[in-house]
Amino acid sequence: MIISLIKAFLVGGVLCGFAQILIDKTNLTPAKILTSYVVVGVILGAVGLYEPLVDFAGAGATVPLLGFGNALAKGVREAVDEHGLIGVLSGGITACAAGIAAAVVFSFFAALLVRSKEK
Repeated sequence: MIISLIKAFLVGGVLCGFAQILIDKTNLTPAKILTSYVVVGVILGAVGLYEPLVDFAGAGATVPLLGFGNALAKGVREAVDEHGLIGVLSGGITACAAGIAAAVVFSFFAALLVRSKEK
């Protein structure tokens, strides 16, 4: 149990640390870096290289944006196998619907509870 937590912490930390280095040392905007992380996750998931990382690090690999991209690729792959070509359009959305819905609901509640302030 403790070893799996350490692995998740280290892998997730390395992924987030690398993103922070990109923000600090390049002219890339955070939005471009986040989008790039999702795309890299899709690519690594599509070619089968991300699953070993998930097996090793658990939540350290599934929670960051690379994991979201991997979930999209995995959902598309499964939907194409099950429904054919229409799975390309529906698979990623179906696979990530719960996470997207949770983000929207929690963001709504956060917006109700917190008042923004002028800077």
